Amino acid sequence: MSFSSDGGFGKVEQATAARGAAGARWVRSAADADSVGARVKELLANPLSGEAAVQIALLNNPGLQARYAELGIAEADLVQASRWSGPKLSFARLKRGDEVERETSIFFDVLGLLSIPLSTKAQEKRFAAAQHRAAEEALNLALQTRKAWFGAVAAQQTAKYMEDVQLAAEASADLARRMAEVGNWPLLTRAREQAFYADATAQLARARQAQVAAREKLTRLLGLWGEGIGYALPERLPELPSAAREGEGLEAQALRQRLDVQAARGDAQSLAATLGLTKVTRYVDLIEVGALRKTETGQPVQRGWELELRLPIFDFGGARAARAEHLYMQAVNRAADTAIRARSEVRESYAAYRTAFDIATHYRDEIVPLRKRISEEMLLRYNGMLSSVFELLADARDAVASVNAYLEAQREFWIADADLQMALTTGSPGAMAAAAPSMSPAGGAPAAH
Repeated sequence: MSFSSDGGFGKVEQATAARGAAGARWVRSAADADSVGARVKELLANPLSGEAAVQIALLNNPGLQARYAELGIAEADLVQASRWSGPKLSFARLKRGDEVERETSIFFDVLGLLSIPLSTKAQEKRFAAAQHRAAEEALNLALQTRKAWFGAVAAQQTAKYMEDVQLAAEASADLARRMAEVGNWPLLTRAREQAFYADATAQLARARQAQVAAREKLTRLLGLWGEGIGYALPERLPELPSAAREGEGLEAQALRQRLDVQAARGDAQSLAATLGLTKVTRYVDLIEVGALRKTETGQPVQRGWELELRLPIFDFGGARAARAEHLYMQAVNRAADTAIRARSEVRESYAAYRTAFDIATHYRDEIVPLRKRISEEMLLRYNGMLSSVFELLADARDAVASVNAYLEAQREFWIADADLQMALTTGSPGAMAAAAPSMSPAGGAPAAH
């Protein structure tokens, strides 16, 4: 068996593309790095969409590229398992007075040769499991990036809205100051408008800091540095879908698609093959056949053969067999546990998704339009001299809270949607969050653009 041309990455690429994360690439040469760099610059030339962000992360995140090296290690173990260790040469020289005795032998590991099919099969299962894990890491990164993109766009949108609120509050405070100076407004009203302006200024500062934090989180996942960090984002989050997805059949879909379930099954199958190999070799763990050639001073050359058999007089392999059986049962139970958790996580993620959708659409269809109608009515009443400027300003302050709540609900829906996609294809949201720091460059020289 020889090394494959792509190091086994083709299956990883197919698995990720089938689950909505096309564009994964293993950078293994300078030419690959140049090609990736050109593609990243091309994607950064326009405002960064969610899909473009995912593609950049799959191409450019150095943490993910480091994980792909595990594929090469697993393939090397597979190739090694498929190759026979070859003969073993032995040479001895003895001298007694003027007599010199030489002995030359060559041994062949027969048991190793016979067990190659079993050991290769076990390593093939481990290699397949490594491919599953690599695809899982790529999908995890894609979903992290998608969530970070939603967070960055929402934070930018919130900061822009708070800038408008702060400008309006500043104008209101200035109006209150001037009206109070000429005696038309009481000091209490002026103080309220100044307090609203001060609070809006503080909220704007928080919003700007949240914008920086969200953008930097996205930048780390994209693997960007230098000029690349100046990318542009869309002004608004995507619109909510017209209807929520149905929950029927999601658990079965997760058991078919989730890579952690497939990897757990692969581990159990690999250990089953290993258990068979252990049982085969529990009583005899070394059989070597050798050819001998012996020369002795003044004597004809002696030729023959030798069989070396290691007999386990004190160890009949019971401990090794028991260990292999326990490892196999451990893998079986872990596979069952993974399937149970997968079903539970899908139910939990769908409940969060549906709740977020209902809340966001409630704000979109009920609260925000109602608040808009109230503001329009207040303005008409003010123009008709049926309400005071105090009521108009108070209504404007109430509208700020409603708009901010809608933006937050919209962001939470898209994040819940990404979590549901991950629960269907990859693993639990908690596991992904725990793995997130390893996906970002830990320091040192930047690895990409």
